[in-house]
Amino acid sequence: MDMAFIHVCVWTLFAFVLTWTVLYITNKKKKTMKLADAVAEERSDDAADVIIVGAGVGGSALAYALAKDGRRVHVIERDMREPERMMGELMQPGGRLMLSKLGLQDCLEEIDAQKSTGMVLYKDMKKSVVSYPVDNNNFPYEPSARTFYNGRFVQRLRHKASSLHNVRLEEGTVKSLIEEKGVIKGVTYRNKAGEETTAFAPLTVVCDGCYSNLRRSLTDKNAKVISYSVGYISKNCRLEEPERLHLIMAKPSYAMLYHISSTDVRCGFEVFPDNIPSISNGEMDTFVKNTIAPQLPLKLRKIFLKGIDEGAHIKTVPNKSMGATLSEKKGVIVLGDAFNMRHPAVASGMMVLLSDILILRRLLQPINNLGDTNKVSEVIKSFYVIRKPMSATANTIGNAFSQVLIASTDEAKEAMRQGCYDYLSSGGFRTSGIMALLGGMNPRPLSLMYHLFSMTLSAIGHLLSPFPSPLRIWHSLRLFGLSIKMLVPHLKAEGVSQMLFPANAAAYRKSYMAATTI
Repeated sequence: MDMAFIHVCVWTLFAFVLTWTVLYITNKKKKTMKLADAVAEERSDDAADVIIVGAGVGGSALAYALAKDGRRVHVIERDMREPERMMGELMQPGGRLMLSKLGLQDCLEEIDAQKSTGMVLYKDMKKSVVSYPVDNNNFPYEPSARTFYNGRFVQRLRHKASSLHNVRLEEGTVKSLIEEKGVIKGVTYRNKAGEETTAFAPLTVVCDGCYSNLRRSLTDKNAKVISYSVGYISKNCRLEEPERLHLIMAKPSYAMLYHISSTDVRCGFEVFPDNIPSISNGEMDTFVKNTIAPQLPLKLRKIFLKGIDEGAHIKTVPNKSMGATLSEKKGVIVLGDAFNMRHPAVASGMMVLLSDILILRRLLQPINNLGDTNKVSEVIKSFYVIRKPMSATANTIGNAFSQVLIASTDEAKEAMRQGCYDYLSSGGFRTSGIMALLGGMNPRPLSLMYHLFSMTLSAIGHLLSPFPSPLRIWHSLRLFGLSIKMLVPHLKAEGVSQMLFPANAAAYRKSYMAATTI
């Protein structure tokens, strides 16, 4: 056989094998690098540094804060219409301070927000007026709250965030997180046109509320439904003391009224899962008229019934509780009700959220490259510790206060309920101390524990009066046990050292005081 022909065959076979090998390797590389290529393509000069899922109070405020720091922010919100929510209608004094630190205090303007200086507390037709302390030297802001339509406030925040050139606010439904080797790279979402697409960024913030569909992919923590809030609006009326929230210690639990505009009053009360009257067949109307309204003072009763008589839309929403847990995955942060929830009786959700945003923003400022997942992970761990004084105080007082408000035929529980009313009504250091804690003006867990034990001992003293019979001693011991039972789970959930170590409160105060207004 001719040697030249053999050489041609060998070289042809060699070229074929080499070509096939190169094509195979190239194709495999394309497949394995598909996600990385997509990320690289997305991370052009116009790509986002941060993706925020949800443009509610938290998502909008965070977008504004990060954008003012020079970050490019892509916010994806399921529904850009004005929300119609029953929650998030009261901004505590501490929340207003955080809002001002973020440069967003003007978002409470032009929405007919109402000033609130405290509350009027009612029990067994007795009345007590309690106010936020005006002489708190540790609180550098006006000691009053604001009540408003939540949707109006959210729209103001969205408008302010989207006014910045480096914020892209888009309507879309996030379906899932994009993950690679334990690191979140971005999100898959359906845009307004109905097209499924992806977005990539070094950092993703999940802030999509209490019904978050992304939380379960980041943590195994589940929210617990404690009870249900029922509410509606009585329009074109005015409370006798409009600058105060009116809280009635009724049965089965509390009822409340407060202005959310100059002419509209939010009316609400609490019911429990085993006894929720039907709205559709009129049972709820009957329950309001026959059970709740008769327990209210006459002037409040008229306003409370006005909305029912005029056919106001009644809403029922679950009251949830869920402790905060960090996700083990990198490149992602969870905030707001998707991260941590407590009973809404003390209206502290927005305040805790804004506090979290202020802390997180300050911790992220020194990091130029948010793609450095190790540095960002360290920041998230620090954030989790620094937030504790505010979050632990709000979580503990919220859930404890909600339990105390529940009516009971049990003598020990009722003594605790009466003790709470007496303590808040006593004036002086007791009243100002509790109101400072409720208002976020003194976020110190140690101070909260002092007042809770002081309230318990005061209730025990009343229970033993006029003389300590064996039955009264027994009920007193049970009351003390109930108090411990309310506190211990929170100590365990929040961390004993975080709640009891005074340096943490000092670090928290230093953190938000150091933050300058944007």
